[in-house]
Amino acid sequence: MKTLWALLVVLILLLQVRLWVGEGSFAQVWSLRQAIAEQRAENADLAARNERLYAEVRNLRNEESAVEERARMNLGLIRKDETFFLVLDH
Repeated sequence: MKTLWALLVVLILLLQVRLWVGEGSFAQVWSLRQAIAEQRAENADLAARNERLYAEVRNLRNEESAVEERARMNLGLIRKDETFFLVLDH
C-alpha cells in the first residue's frame, strides 16, 4: 500500500513539474501572452503611422496646393513674382 501511495505522489509531482516548467507550462503561456501584447502595441503604432501617411498621400493627390506647400518647405520653391528673404539668427 505504501508503494502505491509513493507511486501516486511521484506521478503527481511529475505532472506538477510539467505544469510549471515543461512545454505549454504557465511560465511559457505567460511569456507568450506578454509577447503578443507587445506585438499588438507595436502593430497599433504602425497602423496609426500608416494612416497618417495614407492621409498625406491622399492630400497630395487631391490638392495641388499641398504639393506646392511641400515644394516650398522642402525644396525652396519661389514663384516668379515673389521675393525671397533669408533671415539668419545670430
